[in-house]
Amino acid sequence: MKRILLLLTILFWPINVLAYSNYIIPGGQSIGVEVDTKGVMVIGFYKIDGKYNESELEVGDYIIKINDININSLDDLTTSIEKYAGSKNVQITYLRNNKENTCDFNIIKSEGKYKTGLYVKDGIKGIGTLSYIDPETKIYGALGHEIIESNTSIKVELATGYIFPSYITGIDKSSPGRAGSKIATFDYNIHFGNVQKNTDYGIFGTYDEPDGEVMEIGSPKIGTAYIRTVLKQDNVEEYPIEITKINETSKTKNITFKIESNDLLSKTGGVVQGMSGSPIIQDNKIVGVLTHVIVDNPTTGYGIFITTMLEEGDKSK
Repeated sequence: MKRILLLLTILFWPINVLAYSNYIIPGGQSIGVEVDTKGVMVIGFYKIDGKYNESELEVGDYIIKINDININSLDDLTTSIEKYAGSKNVQITYLRNNKENTCDFNIIKSEGKYKTGLYVKDGIKGIGTLSYIDPETKIYGALGHEIIESNTSIKVELATGYIFPSYITGIDKSSPGRAGSKIATFDYNIHFGNVQKNTDYGIFGTYDEPDGEVMEIGSPKIGTAYIRTVLKQDNVEEYPIEITKINETSKTKNITFKIESNDLLSKTGGVVQGMSGSPIIQDNKIVGVLTHVIVDNPTTGYGIFITTMLEEGDKSK
């Protein structure tokens, strides 16, 4: 069996027509992504004095309030622990599947410190590839899939987020059975735009200053195509691939491809993490976006139709 690794209304008359442009700016640039979660995300549990702290919380829950303190960060959580340490009347408000719930919770004293027994996280940072910018709406799309929390493989519910420059300094090469990754440094002082949505089809937001030549939107077909991506610093280059299959019915794995570039293969071993979002160009049109590597054979992978991303991005307006 193939193993696959991720590399995010009722209409009344008149009909609401999607308004993305027929010509968009293709991406390919490496970007850093930082998102803050809604509250703090529970990613695991640890034992206190040999046993777990009993509660109704589950991995993937978002703690948004402890008694009267709103929880937006790890600092807020620390403040609440200090305030209610030793109290027997601690109530946690949390989100599960976007539904608000409450439960009682004990803050336990052990070895002179008050502990929760929870592993939590309030933000995610990572690297990906810009897919496109719509010059008319300033909406961009990237990654081609959702941002997940690596420990839990759960999609992140974000509060705010930003994209910023990243510079590729090296490649951890892929090999059969193992996906490699791009290695990068980041410039957190420059923001290209915000992150408004994390969806199964990619992340979307507003790009502050769109710039670049536009390219027509097209539909993929079996045959030669190219991916635009960065393997060194911020140099965007195109590498040939062969589109081997088109799947109209899949939600996101619409394009199956094989890398044909010996140059790319010699440097990366195949598709690596951080390439997610790389545009797929065919006949001088942008037709799709690279999204997944097939781990057992990293010279192959999947992509999503560009029109699917554009439709999702159009909903951001």
